[in-house]
Amino acid sequence: MDQYLPLIIQLVSGAVGGNVAGALMKKFSLGTLLNSVVGILGGGLGAGILKALELDVTTGGSNLQSIIGSIASGGVGGGVVMAVIGLIKGVLGKK
Repeated sequence: MDQYLPLIIQLVSGAVGGNVAGALMKKFSLGTLLNSVVGILGGGLGAGILKALELDVTTGGSNLQSIIGSIASGGVGGGVVMAVIGLIKGVLGKK
């Protein structure tokens, strides 16, 4: 179970990040359910997104630094992916 803890934390914080991004960008919000789903997907990708931005985030352990890293990467990933999907939806909806 200890090996899945960082992934679970990233997915939950991704859902939160997606909803926070939706609340901040009401015009591009997908609704609570879809914000959560897209945020969960982004949360799973969060560490990769932060590494692409050359930010070193420690994830994968059960110590405090890894847990905080998982929360940060999941939240950022969820928010970024929700924002991108919301922007695409907004652009496509303006026909």
